[in-house]
Amino acid sequence: MNLIHDPWIPALRQDGSYCRIAPWQIAETDNPVVELAAPRADFQGGLYQFLIGLLQCVCAPEDGEAWAEWYQSPPDAATLAQQFSVLATAFELTSEAGRPAFLQDLTLEDGEQKDIAGLLIEAPGGKTLKDNLDFFIKGGRVNAICPACAAQALFTLHTNAPSGGVGHRVGLRGGGPLTTLLQPVGQHTLWHALWLNVLEQRHDLYCHDNPLTAAIFPWLTPTRLSDKGGQSTLPGDVHPLQMYWGMPRRIRLQPASTEGRCDLCGDHSDTLVSHYLTRNYGTNYEGPWRHPLTPYRLDKKNEAPPLSLKGQKGGLSYRHWLGLTIEDKDNGDTAASVVQSLVQDKEMYLDSGVQMQLWCFGYDMDNMKARCWYDHTLPVFVLPAAQITALQRWVEALLMPAKEASPLLRKAIREAWYRSPENAGGDVSFIDTEFWQTTENRFYQSVQQLVIAVQSQERLPADVATSWWKTLQHTLEQLFDQYALHTRVEDLDLRRVITARAYLLGKFHSLKTVKALKSDNQRTQEVTHG
Repeated sequence: MNLIHDPWIPALRQDGSYCRIAPWQIAETDNPVVELAAPRADFQGGLYQFLIGLLQCVCAPEDGEAWAEWYQSPPDAATLAQQFSVLATAFELTSEAGRPAFLQDLTLEDGEQKDIAGLLIEAPGGKTLKDNLDFFIKGGRVNAICPACAAQALFTLHTNAPSGGVGHRVGLRGGGPLTTLLQPVGQHTLWHALWLNVLEQRHDLYCHDNPLTAAIFPWLTPTRLSDKGGQSTLPGDVHPLQMYWGMPRRIRLQPASTEGRCDLCGDHSDTLVSHYLTRNYGTNYEGPWRHPLTPYRLDKKNEAPPLSLKGQKGGLSYRHWLGLTIEDKDNGDTAASVVQSLVQDKEMYLDSGVQMQLWCFGYDMDNMKARCWYDHTLPVFVLPAAQITALQRWVEALLMPAKEASPLLRKAIREAWYRSPENAGGDVSFIDTEFWQTTENRFYQSVQQLVIAVQSQERLPADVATSWWKTLQHTLEQLFDQYALHTRVEDLDLRRVITARAYLLGKFHSLKTVKALKSDNQRTQEVTHG
């Protein structure tokens, strides 16, 4: 199967019909494709990145104006097919050793044979199965898959690759990276959702010459081994476009001649894949990589390399919003390049009032174990750069007191519960989670108000500031009472509860960030009333 020419990508068309398409068919305008329909959530995210990577390699727009032209009017599908076809040689799914096969080691002829389920990130490992410890995710449920699912599994594993044992390398962004993609709100085609995430040539993510090169597609040449005599792969060693096609694992599929139903998508296939070969010490990506689809935490002293943000316990909430969409100066989190490009390159070419959202997804990994798959959408506002800067400052003023209030609440509840809270164990992170969830709707309502205000005034609106600190105070009181008083009468120490509550509110009102919100209110009133 050739992944450029053959229809293998599961998709939905505008009339609701299911189909499989070749990559170039994303530009079809007659009953256009509106969404992908992968059999798994991680495959869905992987397919989006696969298609964005293809567009970036052969269609990177010269500038914002060229980008806008294709956003308004997609290219002819035949034109796109012709542009993609230059890559066809690198996108054969299977071939004999010594000839390129998509995301597979060029020369691997022998190695450890593994069941095809091993390509799935959450699949239990060999020791887990041997020790009969596959309690929650059972082994033996995926035994053979179709070539289309094998291609999706290969891409998803390589781009998310966690640590896989000695010498089995992590992905270019580290294990379980967070991916953030822009999406239009409301009715749109798949083309619009993909093209929003393609960067202009000024980002140096395009190829002047023939893109069919091993510097971009590492499986076109023998693997850069990272064993004892091997080497690491730094950004300067390969073309920047390899970020879309990183290949940290050494894998070679072993297609069988058997036919049957795929254990993942359920479709019939004439050629199922049940095993693959693998060896360790594949490409070892190190250094200051900045993948364009992933947010990073930057070292304030500029001494350590950028650290890709990962999926994390508890998922995402509005406390991450600033770092995922603009920049959070408090911790150094910075939005992905593709998100920054919305303001820097694309905003001026979009219709006023257009609405966007940010699709954030990724695994929460504990080394080799997948603890959870997270999938969130967050609002994104399309504003000129100057207004974005003011909005960022105002949102920081709202976020900081919330960040400082959350640990105060946790500490106060523990002091109400225990005579010696410093010696009490247990995971009470659920208190933080409930605090963020309870205040989330009000936060986004406040941000919506700020987006309107930032277009006509320079100072943080007093009503928003006042409403926000009162929301925080009310939530602290509500959650404290809920947890501190919800216990057996014989365990309740009212003196301790009252003391802890007074401590909580006293500390909250003495926070500099809360005082700043109150002073903003006072200054605004003075300006208003002269």
